[in-house]
Amino acid sequence: MSFCFPHLHRRGPVTLAVTLAVALAVALAGAAVVLAVTPAGAQLPAATDSVAAGTRPVTLSEALRLANQNAPQTVSARGTVRSNQAQVRAAYGAFLPSVNANVGAVRQYTGGSVTHVNSSGEQVTVNGNRWTYSNGLSFSAQLFNLDRFPRLNAAKANVTAAEQNVVVQSYTVDLSVEQQFFAALAAREGEDAARTQLAQAQEELIASRRRVIAGAATASDSLRSAQAVAQAQLALATAQSNRRDANAALTRLVGSDVPLAASLTDPQVLALDTVRVDSAAVVARAQLAPTVNQAQAQLSVAHANRQVARAAYFPTVNVGYSRGGSGLDSRFGFGGDPFAYSGQLNFSLSYPLFNQFSREASVAQATVAENNAAASLRDTRLQATQLSVQYIDALRLGQLQVAVQNATIAAAQEDLRVQRQRYDLGLSTIVDVLTAQTALNQARADLITARNTVRLAAARIETLIGQPLSTVAAPGVTP
Repeated sequence: MSFCFPHLHRRGPVTLAVTLAVALAVALAGAAVVLAVTPAGAQLPAATDSVAAGTRPVTLSEALRLANQNAPQTVSARGTVRSNQAQVRAAYGAFLPSVNANVGAVRQYTGGSVTHVNSSGEQVTVNGNRWTYSNGLSFSAQLFNLDRFPRLNAAKANVTAAEQNVVVQSYTVDLSVEQQFFAALAAREGEDAARTQLAQAQEELIASRRRVIAGAATASDSLRSAQAVAQAQLALATAQSNRRDANAALTRLVGSDVPLAASLTDPQVLALDTVRVDSAAVVARAQLAPTVNQAQAQLSVAHANRQVARAAYFPTVNVGYSRGGSGLDSRFGFGGDPFAYSGQLNFSLSYPLFNQFSREASVAQATVAENNAAASLRDTRLQATQLSVQYIDALRLGQLQVAVQNATIAAAQEDLRVQRQRYDLGLSTIVDVLTAQTALNQARADLITARNTVRLAAARIETLIGQPLSTVAAPGVTP
């Protein structure tokens, strides 16, 4: 700390002594303030990494695999496929006859005796309070029913639509996991940046304390440096909190019982920072995207349902045959007293002449549903083209932002170095140093944001086209 007294040469020895004593007291007071704010020592203790304790690093591919096994939406989608496959079997079964078998026993309390005819045609008189038994076998089938074929087609179309929904849900889960994986990765990178910020703030505090003690700076410099250290500690605590929250969310999406953390050395993620894609290939493959295939399958379902509704205008022809018998044999006719059997064959034709316009309403509803599905397919294709343009632009702009932020960090580091040297020489203030440090911290944060933008854009392109980025890589570039 330095003091300037331009009028000391005009004062006497006593005045000069008093003035110097006051200046020394002010300097000691400033040093005491600094020591009270920060303890003596070479550096402040750095915060320990309590976030990584108990967590297991996981790569992106492993996280995606586990998530698709455990995610409720993919489990439900696969279950829908199995249910629809059962409906296909039922639709095939409609072409087969129905077979029913029955046995029964009846006891009537009539009193006296009853007469019945046995299998030989003889009349037999028995006690009226006895059991009588019966058995029977029947067949029935539809000889003509036009709605069975469209119902079978509709069931098959539902299976195809369900399978496409599995693909869509799988990529939807992938995107959610990738977003959270990148968020956890950004939180980890933010924590590393906060640690660097804290270390630099501690160095500046030590330097400012030395200058204050040496009388080359005021106590305000150390107070500002101490404030910067406190802000850096708060930034580190916030980054650790964000990292814990991101890891917890990632663990839930993956469905793991063990806490997980995003791996910093995953080659698949590191390749996304410099990925290059062929715009024409992305737009072309977007027309075959999982969402487009799903919309196409839903249109097929709607068309089949309209054919089912139109089949109600045709008649149905049914055939049936039944044979049964009854008697007193407790072995249901297979014992010593055989049953008297009789059979019946019947044909029927059914045609609803008028059913309160329910057929017309069903056809109209099915036609509207088919038109809506066709419009949805057209819009889905256009949306795929739109999103492909947006995601490609986001990817390229993000990569430009990464390049700009790398240059900004280099410039901010050089500016901080110069400001520190000027401060050591007394040519600048601590405010200039802290301003340069703040600019460097912001540049690092912006770089993390830009990297996350690139990674998310790449993930969205993969989700859109339903294929890895390697299939749409720019010529001569391998992601």
